[in-house]
Amino acid sequence: MAGLAAAYELLKEGHETILFEVSPYLGGQAATFNVGGGRLERGYHHLFASDVYMTNLIHELGLGSKLAWLDSKVGFYHDGRIYDFVTPMDLLKFTPINLVDRVRLGLAALYLQRSKGWLKFENITARDWIVKYAGKRNYDVVWGPLLRGKFGDSADEIGMTWFWGKIYLRFASRGKGMQREKLGYPMGSFGEVIDVLAQRIEEMGGKIHTSSPVTRILTENGRAVGLEANVSKSELASFSFDSIIATVPSYIFPKLVPDLPEDYKEKLEGIRYHAAVLVVLVLKNRLSHIYWLNISDPSIPFLAIVEQTNFVDKSLYGGKHVVYLANYLGKHHPLYHKSGDELLEEYVVHLRKINPNFERSWIEEYYYHREEAAQPIITTNYLRQIPPYATPIKNLYLANTTQIYPEDRGTNYSVGLGQRVSRLVIQNLEG
Repeated sequence: MAGLAAAYELLKEGHETILFEVSPYLGGQAATFNVGGGRLERGYHHLFASDVYMTNLIHELGLGSKLAWLDSKVGFYHDGRIYDFVTPMDLLKFTPINLVDRVRLGLAALYLQRSKGWLKFENITARDWIVKYAGKRNYDVVWGPLLRGKFGDSADEIGMTWFWGKIYLRFASRGKGMQREKLGYPMGSFGEVIDVLAQRIEEMGGKIHTSSPVTRILTENGRAVGLEANVSKSELASFSFDSIIATVPSYIFPKLVPDLPEDYKEKLEGIRYHAAVLVVLVLKNRLSHIYWLNISDPSIPFLAIVEQTNFVDKSLYGGKHVVYLANYLGKHHPLYHKSGDELLEEYVVHLRKINPNFERSWIEEYYYHREEAAQPIITTNYLRQIPPYATPIKNLYLANTTQIYPEDRGTNYSVGLGQRVSRLVIQNLEG
């Protein structure tokens, strides 16, 4: 999405652009595939009310009438039971922690909601802050399991700024005076947004090459001058450019640019990621009443259950019930190396914990998707680790999810990232 957004902005300012995409499709995890005659995202997607970059783009593309704002249904699974986590009253009913801890949990969340300045959180871990201000029981039962599910062995390293962003964003999506969270979804799917954006790019004279891996970025005298790519699986071809924006993960970038200074390479290679590993189930029956179910049970081998058809109507998918089983895994984790079939076998036995009536026969189809560099590991003092958009090679720019900070990765912030880096390119070209 960052590359698409950057290409679109550059074209609007009169520049010629060519976009190279290694995959056969555009949009990353927001790309769609067919389920029950409808279009479903490879990875679960929605918008918060604060997601202005994507919301504005949707309206600009003429799709605003399809953008629906729907009540969110968030839940928490702990000790064999599902708890609703939608309104402040639900927090008061959350009995796994005592009343004092429930009050502390609510006050801590309220404080973070109102804390617009995030630099004060830079040098403290999320764990230390939560234990100190919300209490150890709240960390052990509520937030600790979610951090461990998302970051594994790195959970205790995660910076408080990342956690602040998560809480601040969720409350911002409620709006003033709203008790229930509203989430946005383009009813034609995010795939339609991507299709219309790509069509607009091509109508403006831009070119898009899918299934076209870039193999090398060409430099001369410390300046980027072009690249080599296998366009549509044909023979290697060379292209000349005035400026190049790479939206690849940080660890890929040095492989494309052998001339990068060593200290810059080390900075990029020092950034760690977890992969998003998704098993998507198409079911005959509903699994639960919750859209987004956070899992606080170490015996269950996935982080969350996202039941798409508890958010949007199942008629979009031919009346089928659609469920994502979501995980974030490092390459050292045993589940990372399992195939889709193996993960399904690992996961399916736990679904009866969520719904005692669940039967294997409910599963009509399943899909497996993995995005290798989905989640950067955001540690303390992360601001110092972020590479600037402008690289040491003149006219060469890097734009990826590690630079979205203090916001977290997501389609909305990728659009914003593409817009920012395109403005920098234009400024430098005109300067």
